[in-house]
Amino acid sequence: MRYQTDREMFVPEDAKLPDSNEAIEFLAKNPDIEFVDLLLLDMNGIVRGKRVEKDKLQKAYEQGIALPISIYGMNIKGTPVEETGLGLEIGESDAICYPVAGSLTRQPWQKRPIAQLMLEMYEDKETPLFADPRMILRRIVRQFKARGLTPVSAYELEFYLIDSKTPGSAPLPPVSPITGKRPENTQVYSLDELDEYAELLTQIIEAAREQGLPADTIVAESAPGQFEINLKHTDDALAACDHSILLKRVIKQVAHDNDLDTTFMAKPYADQAGNGMHLHISLLDDDGNNVFEPQEEGDMTDTLRHALGGMLELMPQYLAIMCPNINSYRRFAPDFYVPNAATWGIENRTTALRIPGDVPAATRIEHRVAGTDANPYLMMAALLASIMYGLDNKIEPSEPVVGNAYDLDNEPLPTNLRDALRELSASEAMRQFLGTDFVDVFVTCKEKELEEFEQHVTALEYDWYLHAF
Repeated sequence: MRYQTDREMFVPEDAKLPDSNEAIEFLAKNPDIEFVDLLLLDMNGIVRGKRVEKDKLQKAYEQGIALPISIYGMNIKGTPVEETGLGLEIGESDAICYPVAGSLTRQPWQKRPIAQLMLEMYEDKETPLFADPRMILRRIVRQFKARGLTPVSAYELEFYLIDSKTPGSAPLPPVSPITGKRPENTQVYSLDELDEYAELLTQIIEAAREQGLPADTIVAESAPGQFEINLKHTDDALAACDHSILLKRVIKQVAHDNDLDTTFMAKPYADQAGNGMHLHISLLDDDGNNVFEPQEEGDMTDTLRHALGGMLELMPQYLAIMCPNINSYRRFAPDFYVPNAATWGIENRTTALRIPGDVPAATRIEHRVAGTDANPYLMMAALLASIMYGLDNKIEPSEPVVGNAYDLDNEPLPTNLRDALRELSASEAMRQFLGTDFVDVFVTCKEKELEEFEQHVTALEYDWYLHAF
């Protein structure tokens, strides 16, 4: 393999292969299962894998399942980007994937009895593949453990319900099952909006809980057909990301069963809010104490200050991870509560980092920049890396913003994918924590997407320029 420089970052203790008894016990309890979907999440946050008959399940635990390494060098369309060196250059070779312990569950939306199992990719039994986002996050979590710290985290995901029968490529909100009309506006937190889709939303929550996903509240968001589902916090950062990926899968499949479609695209409508993915993070010490919790009201711990400092300082450098697609940058507009600068505040939703003002024991940082098109493992890895950077270097944050952060003359974050990729590529900190080989693969894939996109002539260009000269 061309990429070798990051091998020393992964050590045998990373390998935690599950016991095959998990498969045996699952099939004994679910004798009707016919097939198992084996799931890998690629760099883009897209689920890939294969479906196997149930008699192959025990082999997956004991010997692994071979899948192409090029999965981690694909563009958003699922085409291998040869410039990454993970395709033809290595003969389109396979690597061995092993199950993620505890991820074997039924898929309740399937018409036939089918289970699903998450995988991780290894170069060999002791060496995780450097480009697997789950492995990158696992390594960073291990570094926190070595410091006596455990991240506690939870995702909030926004999505749109859209009409599955919409002609053309532009989406439309679905027809209400109660009024028979397409919604044209939405009241934020409207219970009426929830009531209109009560059956669908209930099915989503029930299917999520059947899979062991800690789905919590659902709220109507600030656009027609837009909703947000919150996941409960957990002290397992990998599980928090697993929950978000599997919840997306539940939402999509249950919507399909109801003849609807969904989108987690960052900005599906030009004149409506985009889809954000907020992440709440705190840290526990070895005694289970929240090290962000202030000792006195109005105080702030050194750990919280330095965590904020690292996240703020590196934000331009990791923005391409939070906003990895061309469409991602269309979300940034003051009217839609998407922060456009590295700012923070207490109970301030106009800032990039918000400290919620509830009970002190629950003191945490809410990161509000990413869209739901981000890969949650990479997002978590980048944010934890920036916290570690802040703690190690005792970075002090800027002053908190009071009032509307959009009114301030702050240095803006990169406003397009090309500039964000340049920042990431030049970032010594992100290369140190995420791996220089991974950063090169990520940037190469996204630059090739950008290159292809910019060669496309849009309808608006014909409208503006065809007969203008």
